[in-house]
Amino acid sequence: MAMEKTFDAQAAEARLYKAWEDSGAFKAGANASRDETFCVMIPPPNVTGSLHMGHAFNNTLQDILVRWHRMRGFDTLWQPGTDHAGIATQMVTEREMAANGEPSRREMGRDAFLDRVWQQKVKSRGTIIGQLKRLGASADWSREAFTMGGAAGDPDRGNGPNFHDAVIKVFVDMYNKGLIYRGKRLVNWDPHFETAISDLEVENIENPGHMWHFRYPLAGGATYTYIEKDEDGNVVLEEERDYISIATTRPETMLGDGAVAVHPSDERYAPIVGKLCEIPVGPKEHRRLIPIITDDYPDPDFGSGAVKITGAHDFNDYGVAKRGNIPCYRLMDTKAHMRDDGASYAEAALVAGAVARGERTLTEAETDALNLVPDHLRGLDRFEARKAVIDEITSEGLAVMVPVTDPRLGSPKAPVAPEEGGEAREDTLVPLVEAKPIMQPFGDRSKVVIEPMLTDQWFVDAEKIVRPALDAVRNGDVKIVPESGEKTYFHWLENIEPWCISRQLWWGHQIPVWFDGDGNQFCAPTEAEAQAMAGEGVALTRDPDVLDTWFSSGLWPIGTLGWPEQTPELTKYFPTSVLVTGQDILFFWVARMMMMQLAVVDQIPFKDVYLHGLVRDAKGKKMSKSLGNVVDPLEIIDEYGADALRFTNAAMASLGGVLKLDMQRIAGYRNFGTKLWNATRFAEMNGVFENRTPDTDIPKATATVNTWIIGETARVRAEVDAALDAYRFDDAAAALYRFVWGKVCDWYVEFSKPLLLDEGPQTAETKETMAWVIDQCLILLHPIMPFITEELWAVTGTRDKMLVHADWPTYGTDLIDAEADREMNWVIGLIEGIRSARQQMHVPVGLYLPLVVKDYGDAAKAAWDRNEVLIKRLARIDELTVVDSFPKGCATVPADGATFGIPLADIIDVDEEKARLDKALQKLAKEIGGMKGRLNNPKFVASAPDEVVEETRANLAAREDEAAKLQDAMDRLAELG
Repeated sequence: MAMEKTFDAQAAEARLYKAWEDSGAFKAGANASRDETFCVMIPPPNVTGSLHMGHAFNNTLQDILVRWHRMRGFDTLWQPGTDHAGIATQMVTEREMAANGEPSRREMGRDAFLDRVWQQKVKSRGTIIGQLKRLGASADWSREAFTMGGAAGDPDRGNGPNFHDAVIKVFVDMYNKGLIYRGKRLVNWDPHFETAISDLEVENIENPGHMWHFRYPLAGGATYTYIEKDEDGNVVLEEERDYISIATTRPETMLGDGAVAVHPSDERYAPIVGKLCEIPVGPKEHRRLIPIITDDYPDPDFGSGAVKITGAHDFNDYGVAKRGNIPCYRLMDTKAHMRDDGASYAEAALVAGAVARGERTLTEAETDALNLVPDHLRGLDRFEARKAVIDEITSEGLAVMVPVTDPRLGSPKAPVAPEEGGEAREDTLVPLVEAKPIMQPFGDRSKVVIEPMLTDQWFVDAEKIVRPALDAVRNGDVKIVPESGEKTYFHWLENIEPWCISRQLWWGHQIPVWFDGDGNQFCAPTEAEAQAMAGEGVALTRDPDVLDTWFSSGLWPIGTLGWPEQTPELTKYFPTSVLVTGQDILFFWVARMMMMQLAVVDQIPFKDVYLHGLVRDAKGKKMSKSLGNVVDPLEIIDEYGADALRFTNAAMASLGGVLKLDMQRIAGYRNFGTKLWNATRFAEMNGVFENRTPDTDIPKATATVNTWIIGETARVRAEVDAALDAYRFDDAAAALYRFVWGKVCDWYVEFSKPLLLDEGPQTAETKETMAWVIDQCLILLHPIMPFITEELWAVTGTRDKMLVHADWPTYGTDLIDAEADREMNWVIGLIEGIRSARQQMHVPVGLYLPLVVKDYGDAAKAAWDRNEVLIKRLARIDELTVVDSFPKGCATVPADGATFGIPLADIIDVDEEKARLDKALQKLAKEIGGMKGRLNNPKFVASAPDEVVEETRANLAAREDEAAKLQDAMDRLAELG
């Protein structure tokens, strides 16, 4: 049956994938012929998620490695699974419940809600798995794991790894070893979901903001001489002040200030260090006094150089407070409203005042219980409270006032003098409020501003388990690719903070700790065991929090393989071979897996870590819905096929490079697949696959062109293996593209036509060679483009097995015949040189030209004689004449052992061609000059977005290359007179 004219990806992909799955092609150990194992753990996507470009890119690279190793006979396992994704899954479920008019989470209660989430999990679980299958992911889906697998309510309990019990066991073991504790620390708090979240779930976004400048009066009306000096030490301002000036972007947090800090070297404030100042907000009779302290954190050159310290609501301030033993007063509740609990403000202020004067100390719990929000501000939303605080301070005259023309204000501000035509008077004073962009933290799912919050949480004492993870990379047990990732890894782990592992959610692994009425903790795998520890009759209450999903996913390598049971899979595949993941989760997931596995089983989890960047759009911009540049990989697959997307992913996977997804590139790689299809169809129409057997022996070639292409195949096989071994997916893709399109589909197909059509003595050899070469193209391409190659494998002969399990070639570069290689490259170089000269001179494409040659050596003559038919047909030459010297008006084409010339004087209009080239060169010179001017302007390079500068550089290089080619053509024309 003849091949179809084109490859119908939409029709073929589902059929081929089903055939792979039905045959068990992806199961652990399938096609294994050697003892060596290769195991990859999929970074588990959210169970309620859907495929995005990051998933598509990451899983393409994993699949390339897995298919490559499987074809090489490794005992291979690609372990799949999904993450329960606590906050995301709870959000999706609650959103759907609200849309359906179902009772809220709190109305239905925890147990009923968890049953509802399990229903949601079952409903949505197949979405992303099905989408990964569309991409061609060859994971062992029979082993699919889930980070909540085995928990109460799991409808699939018993059908996969009991991940839940493994997580609980690790928590209990680490708790008993003193590695996990409960404490009060500052965390990222999401007021919408009312839970702590990780740094990775925080998006720092630049927004228009303001910086307000306020006066903190010195206690008791004290004054000091404030002196400012310039860089040379000259006094530029000297005045008596009874206040210290601070600047803040969050005035509502002033209510919780514990101190004002200045740098120890800041001479301006030396006279008042150790004195008290007054927070300028709240009832006047109960104003709080706080100390002025020194710390290295304030920058003397930024703002006033004085910083308010609000330890309970700012991460930098928290560090200062801890160093200076400054109390951290919490101002807000879990919804980020100003607290309305506790004693009155008057009572609380008295206590805080005694603390500031050193007359009283408070425990951590007493400090947290103290509500220092004035009574009239209690219960307000934090941003409503901000407005009230600003209004009160300003109305009392404690805002820093500056002339309306102060440049920090931007454009002149009101009030103005109407009698002077509305012009702002220079002596008009207004509050100093700087309008400036500020970075604000937003919850990546809630989209509300994150509040640093001092709360009780569970922590891993990371300092106690970090050392083995550092040593594993330092001593080479684990290799990070690219090497630049090691520097980041070391920086994070050498400065590690306690790891917050608790979340105030219902969906997740509930923390296995029970409390009695006195707050005593009983940590155990089950309530019965905790009760036995507490004693009969002691009432216990379980901690309502759940574990951070990064804690459970930190156990992914061992948990998916059946730990704590010593399963055959755990023995065989652990430690795993390589982890392929994004550089953005190097700390959140990679480092934590390293720490957890080493802490639990004292083994590294993987030997290599391959880190890649974020997939961006064609201009290098981050994809976001707000920019409208998000690309749906499923739409790409629908339009171009999975193979084109996969090849694009491989081609852009440069180590440490920016991953730019260009739709034109995807279309080009679809054309690449079409080129392979057409070349195979040409072979079929010429009987190449008739009567062939599954025998894959290397052909015994006598024709130079066949010997050459066999050598080129061996060369690219070595290049691909070396590239994939070094995780240079881009190099492997580039080598295959050059070989398949350039060497096979273009040159070899053309070179073979005379041998195939003439039915000469070498016809059978050429058919055999072409069949073998196409087979090698399919095998070598299969890891990157599995669908089209599997289809071609099936239609080009009777096979012992599917291509997914075909044997990866092991032949070496000894197949390269140096003489054949030299000769065919000489022929190709000559043809390309003639074609280039014709194109530059605008010679009509179909016109056959005469060719002259001088300095004609024996080797060059022999190469011409053996390949004359090919050269003449492919370069459009009608005859070759040997001459002593070139006639006037020849475009020269140098070649090894000869110089060829194309007489053009009577073929083109030289003057017209010169005018055309000159006009084009002038236009290019103008464009090049403009781009060079921009790039040589330091202001442009410093202020323009990185992607704009990079695009300008790329455009300049392209224009300069184009100009060089045109100038070369102009130089050729100069020879014509």
